[in-house]
Amino acid sequence: MSEHRRKPPPSQDGGRAAARRAAQQSTGRRAAPSRGSAAGPPPPSDPHGQERPYGGRAEARRAAQRGGRRRAADHDATASGGGSGSRGGGGRRGGGGGSGPEGGRGRGRGSGKPAKKRFIDYPRANRSGWRRFVPSWKLVASLCVGFLGLIVGVAGVGLAVVTVPNDENAAARAQNNVYLWSDESVMARDGETNRQNLKIGEIPESMQNAAVAAENASFWHDSGVDPMGIARALFNMAKGGATQGGSTITQQYVKNAMLTQNQTLDRKFKELFISIKVGATKDKREILQGYLNTSYYGRGAYGIQAASQAYFGKDAVKLRPDQSALLATVLKGADLYDPAGGTGPNSKPAQNLKRAKARWSWILDRELANHMMTPHERAKYPKSKFPKFQQPKPVASKAGQIGYLMDTAKKYVLKHSNLTERQFDQGGYTIQTTFDKSKVSKLTAAVKKVDKRYIDPKKHVKDKYVQFGAASVVPGDGKIVALYGGEGYDKGHFSNNADTYGVPVGSTWKPFVLAAALKNGTAASAGVKVNQNSKYNGNDHLKVKNAQGGYVLKGDGSPFYQENESNHPWGYIPLWKAMEQSVNTPFVQLGMDVGMAKVRDMAENAGISKESFDKNLNPSFALGTSTPSAIRMANAYGTFAAAGERAEPYSVTEVKFEGEPVDGFEKPKPAETGMDANIANNVTKVLQNVIQNGTAKEARRLNIPAAGKTGTTDENKSAWFVGYTPKLSTSVTMFREDPQNPRQLSMNGVGGFDSIHGGALPTEVWTEYMLSAHVPRAEFGSAIPMGQAVNEPGMPTPKPTPTPSQTPSGSPSGTPSDSASPSGTPSPSPSDTCSKWDIGCSDSGGNGNGGADGGGPGGGPGGGPGGDTSPTPDPTDNGGIFGGPTGTRPQ
Repeated sequence: MSEHRRKPPPSQDGGRAAARRAAQQSTGRRAAPSRGSAAGPPPPSDPHGQERPYGGRAEARRAAQRGGRRRAADHDATASGGGSGSRGGGGRRGGGGGSGPEGGRGRGRGSGKPAKKRFIDYPRANRSGWRRFVPSWKLVASLCVGFLGLIVGVAGVGLAVVTVPNDENAAARAQNNVYLWSDESVMARDGETNRQNLKIGEIPESMQNAAVAAENASFWHDSGVDPMGIARALFNMAKGGATQGGSTITQQYVKNAMLTQNQTLDRKFKELFISIKVGATKDKREILQGYLNTSYYGRGAYGIQAASQAYFGKDAVKLRPDQSALLATVLKGADLYDPAGGTGPNSKPAQNLKRAKARWSWILDRELANHMMTPHERAKYPKSKFPKFQQPKPVASKAGQIGYLMDTAKKYVLKHSNLTERQFDQGGYTIQTTFDKSKVSKLTAAVKKVDKRYIDPKKHVKDKYVQFGAASVVPGDGKIVALYGGEGYDKGHFSNNADTYGVPVGSTWKPFVLAAALKNGTAASAGVKVNQNSKYNGNDHLKVKNAQGGYVLKGDGSPFYQENESNHPWGYIPLWKAMEQSVNTPFVQLGMDVGMAKVRDMAENAGISKESFDKNLNPSFALGTSTPSAIRMANAYGTFAAAGERAEPYSVTEVKFEGEPVDGFEKPKPAETGMDANIANNVTKVLQNVIQNGTAKEARRLNIPAAGKTGTTDENKSAWFVGYTPKLSTSVTMFREDPQNPRQLSMNGVGGFDSIHGGALPTEVWTEYMLSAHVPRAEFGSAIPMGQAVNEPGMPTPKPTPTPSQTPSGSPSGTPSDSASPSGTPSPSPSDTCSKWDIGCSDSGGNGNGGADGGGPGGGPGGGPGGDTSPTPDPTDNGGIFGGPTGTRPQ
C-alpha cells in the first residue's frame, strides 16, 4: 500500500518550475540550467554559461508593435523546434516549444504561427508612431462605400414608409365663400381663410410664367426636389440658425398643402420624400395649380384669386403680365415686398416699394431669359410703368347691412340647390348676388336719417327697441336690389328685419281684398264683377255680415264689431275713397262678401308666401293679420306695378364652386299665376290716389308716378308703407321688439307722438330712399273701367226730394254722404257707434278689432277682433254672427 501511495518522482524535464525558469530566461533574468537537462554547453557569447534572449525587453516591445507577442530569442532553435529538452521560446509563460516529444508541454502561447489580422486595422498594427492613425486608402474607400450605401438604404426605407397624403390638409383646403355685388365687385367674404381655389385653366399663363421664373425656372423638367437647398436648410436648422425653405415649387406645394408649417428636421425629411413622390406621380400643371392656390400673398390673401382681388380688385383670370409679376414678387415675403408697406421693421412703404420694383423688374427679366416672354413684350414694362395697385383694405365683415345681405343670399342658395349647410360652410363658393351697392347704401342712409330725426331713447322711454326693416325689388323681375335688416350684426342685432316673418302688415293688405273683388265679384253680385266705385258703409263700430247675410259672432256668441281708426261718420263711401283714407269697415265687409279664401288666393297669386298667412280666415284677415316679410310685400306690390306679371323674388344669379358653375341659379321664369293686367292697373289707379290725396301724401315729394298703401296694426304695434313706381317697388316696416324678450310692443308714445302711423315715419323713409335712388320716371299702364258699382247689400237708396204738394212740411233728406243704417234711420253720430266700454273709441279706433291706418282726419291705429271685451250689442245697431276665433294675431 505504501508503495502505491508514494508520490511519483519529479519529472526530469523540470515540469512547471522549469517552465517558469525558462520564462525568466526569456525576459533576460539569470537562470540556472535545469536539473537533468540535456542541454549542451552554453553558447560562446555567454562566458558564464547563461542563455540570453536577443534584444531583451526592448526587442519584445518592438515585436509586439509589429503584431507579434513578446517572443524570446531562440539562438539554437532547430528545424525540429529546439530539441526535446527546450521549453519553447516565446510566450509570457514560456511556451511555444518545439516539436519534440517534450516541446509542447509549456502553457505559454507560441510564436510558431502568425497573429490573426483584425477586421478593421485601425489604428494600424504594422505602423508606428503617428503613422498608426493615418487610414489606408482601402479603409477610406470602404467607409465611403458604406456611407453611400447607408444613405441609399435610408432613402429607400423613407420612400417606402412615407406616403403621399391622399389630399391636401385641412388648412390648404380651407376656403371662404365670396359674395359679390351686382357689379361683380366683392361684397363680403365669409370664412376664416381668405381663399378661393381656381383650376389651372383659370390662372392666366402670365401668372404661371412669373411664378416659375421667380421661384423655380427648371420646374417643368426637374424631379421636384433641390438636394442642395434641402442640405442648406438642414444645416441651418441643425446649427440652430434661421430656418429656410428650399426649394422647388413642388417642395413648396408639399409644404403648403400636405405638411404642417413647423420647421423641424422631421418635417424636412418628410418634405423631401413626399416631394420626390409627388414629382413622379402628379402632373406638373396640377402641382403648379396647387402651389398658386395655397401660397400666401399678404393682405390676408391665400391663393391667387384672393390675392388678385386684394391687390387689383379683379379676378385672377383678368391679370396682365405686369400685374402677375407683382403677385410673384410678394411671394418672396409680403411684409417686405408689398409696395404699400408692411408691419415689420424696415417695411415702410418707401422701402417696400423700392424692393418690390427691383424684384418685379428682375422677374420680368427672368421670364425673358427663360423664353417665357418676347423682347417686344418685355419692353412694354419698364420700371417707370410699375403696375398700379389698391391700398390694403380690411377684409369685408358682417358689419352694417352686409350680414343681412349674406344671410338672404345664403338662404336662397340652400333653397335652390342640393347643397347642405355644412357643405356650403366649408367654403369655396362664389355667390353673385343681385344687391346694388349704391341702393343698399341709400336705403340705409334713409333709415338712419329718419331714425335720427325722431327716435331718441334718452328723451322718450318708448323709443327703446324701435326697429326698421325694408326691401326694394324690381317689378315684374323679382330682383332684390336693396335690403335694410337692422342695425347690424356688429351691433348685436342678428334678426333680419327685411326677411323675417312675424310683423303683421295691417292695411297694406287691403289692395288684395280689392283685387279679389275686381276678379270674383261678391256673393250678392251674382257673378258680376264689382269695381272700385262700389259703395260700402264706412262708419265706425259696425257689425259685420257673413256672405249669407247673417251676422258674425265671436266665440262667446256676442256680436263682432269692426272698428275704424277714428269715429268719423263716413256713411256709405266708394271703395276707392275707403282705400284713400284707409277706412276699415268697408274692406272687412267686402272681404266677407267676396270670401276670405279668395282674398288669400289673390295675395298668393300676387306673390305672398303661404307660410305667412294667418290661418284664421276671419273678418280681420282683410285687415292684414298675416305676417309676410318686407321682401315679399315689395315683390307682391311689384306685381301690381308690372300690370299683373308676377315674378319670384331672387337674390342670387350665379354660384360657382372653385370656378365651376353650380346648377339651379338661372333667373326665375315669370310665374304662371298672377292677375289680369287690367285688374292690376285698376288697383294701381286707386293706390295712386292714396299718395295724391290720402294717407301717404308725404310720398308726393317723389314727383313721379307712384302708388302705395299705408298700414298700421292692432294696438299700434307695427306701421308699414309699401309703394312702387313702374321701375321699383319698396316696402318699409317699423315696429318695437325687445331682442331679449321677442314680443312686439305698442308704439304709442314713440318719438313723442301719441301713435305712429304708416303714413308718417315709414312713408318718410320710403320717400327719402326713392328720391336718392334716382328712380327713372315711367308711366303705369292704362286702367280700363271694369265691372259694375255693386253696392253693399242693404244699402238704402236715396229718397227723392219731396215736392211741396206731396209734403206740406218735412225735413230735407240727407246728402248722398248722409247714408242711412240698415234700418233706414240716419247714420248714428260718432258717440252712438262707440261701445259704452270703449274709452278710447274717439281717438284710438275702439277695442282693437283688426288693423287700421288713417280712417279719417288725423289717422291712427285701429285693430282686429277684440276678443271677449266687445260690448253687448245694441239692438238698433247692425250686427251679425261670428262663431270663429277672435281674429287677433298670434303672438
